Amino acid sequence: MVTTVAHLYPWDVVGDPDAVARVASLGVDAVALAASYHTVRAATPFHPSHRMVDARHAAFYLPVREEAWRDKRLAPAAPSWMDGDNSYGSASSALREAGLPVYAWTVLTHSSRLGDANPDVVVRNAFGDLYPYALCPSNDDVVEYARTLVSEVLELGRPDGIVLEACGPLGFFHGGHHEKTDGADWSAVQQKLLSLCFCGACVQRYDDPDGLRAAVRAGVDNGATSVEEALGERAPQVREVRTELSRSLRRELVGLIRSKSPSTRIAAHATADPWGTGPFATVAGGVDADVDVLTMTCWPGVDASLPAIRALRAEADVRTAAYVLALPPKQADGDELLKEWLAYAEAGAQEFHLYHAGLASAQRMDALRHAVTGIKAALTPAD
Repeated sequence: MVTTVAHLYPWDVVGDPDAVARVASLGVDAVALAASYHTVRAATPFHPSHRMVDARHAAFYLPVREEAWRDKRLAPAAPSWMDGDNSYGSASSALREAGLPVYAWTVLTHSSRLGDANPDVVVRNAFGDLYPYALCPSNDDVVEYARTLVSEVLELGRPDGIVLEACGPLGFFHGGHHEKTDGADWSAVQQKLLSLCFCGACVQRYDDPDGLRAAVRAGVDNGATSVEEALGERAPQVREVRTELSRSLRRELVGLIRSKSPSTRIAAHATADPWGTGPFATVAGGVDADVDVLTMTCWPGVDASLPAIRALRAEADVRTAAYVLALPPKQADGDELLKEWLAYAEAGAQEFHLYHAGLASAQRMDALRHAVTGIKAALTPAD
């Protein structure tokens, strides 16, 4: 059975009496609603009161309870751009009253606000550059922050499901505002090397951190053609360190969810790439957690996504969701979206997670509606 899930921010729903009906008209089976999210400037093309929201820092859209975060080094901030302390709750209630299950879209290790204030727990590359948006789960404080965040989402949000994004270390890609790095022409390999972390906790995991740091620097500056080429005999150990960081955090958080709320559906953003360090954490070497679905990005398009879907399905025997884009550079063309989704379904995708029902124009909403109707018709077994 094919499942479709539309992504939304709380501000897409709060204050807009037509929002729920508009989203429901897409024919989706559920909504992924942001509960914890990073900095963003978002268009709101349909809202009766505004046309954009400037979310200036990472924030928690449920109440930030003093008793839950007391004595914790890392704690989220409330969104000053929203009225009240529970915009997630308000939006979730409206969606669920209309019969739409709500999944709490929970971003974990991506917070420039916390990284700026606590530079010792962020990713540090081999050149010593800090990535303040990227909290490194090699640090116990980051793991504790993620655990508390998930616990509060479950207790306060009571979601039907939870989406774990950035459930592992981020890296060079998926960075900050006004990105000005494209002109360096760093390849995908160089970006992966620039994502390897040398924070205080990570260097303790490497046998020879100084030698590794030098190898990474040389690989970046000399244009290595693969991470393995750059790291040489160090590659297996570094790969194990990196994949275990994601496995460990996933194991920790999924175990917590299963103990607190066994029926909550768990989706984890994932990639089969062992060097993957974006918001889609690696599952190379095994998922090692009882998740219901692994969601992989299909934003790059069919040519790049089909091999990635097959690789993920070969790595993990778990239901697969395609995270599909309806925003630029995609055209507002329902037939083209449907054609793309059908290709992903043929490769093994069983769910389609739609980005983004709040950011899309009227023409793009029409295209999404057409594609959702088409994919359900094509993949729903006849009685």
